[in-house]
Amino acid sequence: MNALINPQAAVNFRRIGIITIFAVYCVILAGGIVRASGAGMGCPDWPTCFGQWIPPTDESQLPANYHEIYAQRGYENTQFNPVKTWTEYTNRLVGATIGLLILLTAWSSRIYLKTDKPIFYLSVGSFLLVGFQGWLGSSVVASNLKPVMITLHMLLALVIVALLIYTIARSQRDVLGQLDTSLLPEKFKTVLVAAMLMTLLQVAMGTQVREAVDVISRASIDRQYWRDDFPIIFYIHRSFSSIILFTNVWLVWKLYQSVDKHSLLFRTGVVMTGLIIIAILAGVSLDRLGVPAFVQPVHLLMANLIFGAQFFLYSCYRYSENQRVA
Repeated sequence: MNALINPQAAVNFRRIGIITIFAVYCVILAGGIVRASGAGMGCPDWPTCFGQWIPPTDESQLPANYHEIYAQRGYENTQFNPVKTWTEYTNRLVGATIGLLILLTAWSSRIYLKTDKPIFYLSVGSFLLVGFQGWLGSSVVASNLKPVMITLHMLLALVIVALLIYTIARSQRDVLGQLDTSLLPEKFKTVLVAAMLMTLLQVAMGTQVREAVDVISRASIDRQYWRDDFPIIFYIHRSFSSIILFTNVWLVWKLYQSVDKHSLLFRTGVVMTGLIIIAILAGVSLDRLGVPAFVQPVHLLMANLIFGAQFFLYSCYRYSENQRVA
């Protein structure tokens, strides 16, 4: 089907797409750092930062009455902090880089217009979603960091990653179709789908825990005592991680029994399990060490990487399954 496509152009599309996926995860990590450090309002306006395209490094570079200026715009107690300002500004720069990369991905996908149009349409759709994500980011700032808006912003990033992974996998479906999954049990796909749904549920519960932490953090309580005020959803979220771990370990065990140890399927499964273990360890650190700020972005990133690995594994399995049926 892809005989009409220039092989080098296909390689370039795949490389740009993979780089874009990596960059999206960098944005997710940067967003987690911004949220954990409380730098979300480091730039109280958008797209500029304190009215400048390149933010100041010292308060003396701002108007003397900048507090009153931003108070009139609905931002109370705006206080310039160079670390928080440049943390948020760096987050925006990384986001802008995503825009350029996703544009290149969409442009390079035009080679599939004659052979596999969905790849082109998915690439363009991802580009449009990134644009919407940028607008949503501005709305997050305008809402003065409402928790619901922050959660929507994060979940949309998850959708963008899934679309990009599917698009790149689809462009390689002839190769992925050659993977041997014939020895895997029939319920493997069902369990894998259940594992993905559980990960999404866990992420949703995690966002609720995070929103509760945001509320607690504003109550001027010492960080080491935050855990005392955690809602019941936190304990459900914590216990559910064990079910997720055992489910994914079962998947990897079946891969170990049924596919070549050097297979992309098995390696993806091993990476997926490693990510889950890191996520659990990060969660334990948050629970037992007083919610250290530097662990929060790691915990968030692991959750997103786990879903990405599961989704890629599912895509590989489906294309291999379709090849067997054909």
